[in-house]
Amino acid sequence: MARLTYLLDTNILSEPIAARPNPDVLAKIKAHESLIAIAAITWQELLYGMFLLPAGKRRDQIEDYLFRCIRPALPILAFEEQAAHWQATECVRLRQIGKRPSYPDSQIAAIAAVNDCVLVTRNVTDFANFQGLPIENWFEDDNVLENP
Repeated sequence: MARLTYLLDTNILSEPIAARPNPDVLAKIKAHESLIAIAAITWQELLYGMFLLPAGKRRDQIEDYLFRCIRPALPILAFEEQAAHWQATECVRLRQIGKRPSYPDSQIAAIAAVNDCVLVTRNVTDFANFQGLPIENWFEDDNVLENP
């Protein structure tokens, strides 16, 4: 099995079921399918969004995508002790310089960091202040950011 390389954020994982999916993002997901995982926090965000929808065609479509396509195919990485330590130290460092990342984003960043994964997100600015966290935006050509 190949080493996991990419941790996909919710906005990347949602793209295949968007009204007009970005073909470049779909191609990158397909090209790297054996190298990608998601965070447990991302899985929760996806489920929460699905459960908010009323019963109907759209909710059925999302449920099918999540449980037939995503869940069997992608590892879901947990928020564990090492990630908790990373998150705590980074959030203290950021707080000391006047930055306050969202709690779920800091958990996702921590899971990516401790698993040596590149975080793939469209919301680069939400993660840009974390140190040592490589980030890619698959909506833009070769947009790779390595945080110092």
